[in-house]
Amino acid sequence: MMDLMTDNKVHDESRQGEAYAPFANDPNQYKKKFYIESYGCQMNFSDSEIVASILNSAGYGATRDMEEADLVLLNTCSIREKAEQTIRKRLTEFRKAKMRKPGMLVGVLGCMAERLKANLLEEEKLVDMVVGPDAYRTLPGLIVEAEGGQKSVNVLLSRDETYADISPVRLESNGVSAFISIMRGCNNMCSFCVVPFTRGRERSRDAQSIVAEAQDLFDRGFREVTLLGQNVDSYYFVDEKSNETVSFANLMERVALISPDLRVRFSTSHPKDITDEVLHVMAKYENICNYIHLPVQSGNTRVLQLMNRTYTREWYMKKVDRIKEIIPDCGISSDIIAGFCSETEEEHQDTLSIMDYSQYDYSYMFFYSERPGTLAARRYKDDVPEDVKKRRLQEIVDKQYYLSLDSNKRDVGRTYKVLIEGESKKDANAWMGRNSQNKVIVFAKEQYDLKKGDYINVTVTDCTKGTLLAVIEK
Repeated sequence: MMDLMTDNKVHDESRQGEAYAPFANDPNQYKKKFYIESYGCQMNFSDSEIVASILNSAGYGATRDMEEADLVLLNTCSIREKAEQTIRKRLTEFRKAKMRKPGMLVGVLGCMAERLKANLLEEEKLVDMVVGPDAYRTLPGLIVEAEGGQKSVNVLLSRDETYADISPVRLESNGVSAFISIMRGCNNMCSFCVVPFTRGRERSRDAQSIVAEAQDLFDRGFREVTLLGQNVDSYYFVDEKSNETVSFANLMERVALISPDLRVRFSTSHPKDITDEVLHVMAKYENICNYIHLPVQSGNTRVLQLMNRTYTREWYMKKVDRIKEIIPDCGISSDIIAGFCSETEEEHQDTLSIMDYSQYDYSYMFFYSERPGTLAARRYKDDVPEDVKKRRLQEIVDKQYYLSLDSNKRDVGRTYKVLIEGESKKDANAWMGRNSQNKVIVFAKEQYDLKKGDYINVTVTDCTKGTLLAVIEK
């Protein structure tokens, strides 16, 4: 499961519901304007950048003001019931805006498209078009249909669409960090997850196009890329011309070799697929960040089997051991579900104890929300009372609070290389960046002539649960 999906996390601010305008692009050159909001995982935000590129080619420029848009889009998340409720509320607000501006079109993109297309189009009449994650190329034609009064729908899933030839518009970019989608879909049938049904089967993008996109970003001044996929460690591409097989470790190395000044991150890993080869490549290159997002979901083997996670508690713990053996200073974060079907109090305690064992720097935490169409919805009874789910979730959140704080306290006195991403949100006289372990570090600008995209060594002097406070190393 991808990260950035939840409300309860001990780290930086979530990007859910973020509205976009394009980076380094003049919207006034376009005849019409579009407004887009994205919810959920990083893949959705990456997809919005692909959509922006397609719409630019169709004569639409982005706007931050929904009221002036000719086309309003919501790129949706369906991982939790609360996410769907949020999106329905926004669509109701858009309908009011549409009444004030006749001719405005409203569309839903992404993971809610397939499951709720009939409700959104016909029953609730909230939208004019519904477009699935593999159908974004058809947007210009669907817009024309909607302008003619038709209800436009394309939610067909593809076995080969990767959008490899589309150059994303870097929406609301800081000019330093960017996402690169390396694969789409998922073959892991985790029983709680809708992704295989909303995004289709797994397929990998050709390696050459990924490296070329990373090279272009570096040439344009970007200094960090995050390789994205539902399960990046299962990336697998065969070059038909050379018959060469490219694994994720091979791909990551190729990107790292572009320049030692280009940082490389990735998300997300499935514990069953992350290999020693990947870990050794990470250890080999200083510019591949020492950070792994390794979702555990539950610390109990029986519950993991119900979730169809294909590993046991003991196996996961050995994987954590292996990571720390090969990369001793590697940061690890996780996804955790409280109150999955039939989870007992003792099994919940197993989750708390595996958190202690793994020493997560931060986690994305939520209680189980049954999603229609998933294996869990068909096979198991959602029998843990909501008040129990919430209480267990709070215990997990409390546990992660102290783990995060303790992790940050251990960093006090240490010196880290930081990539400056911009000014601190709270202090214009301070810079904000992250270290290799993905921890946010804030430090005073002082008299140094620095700018976004620069690297600087800083020494940590203090911390909160979510931020390291530092000074520039003299």
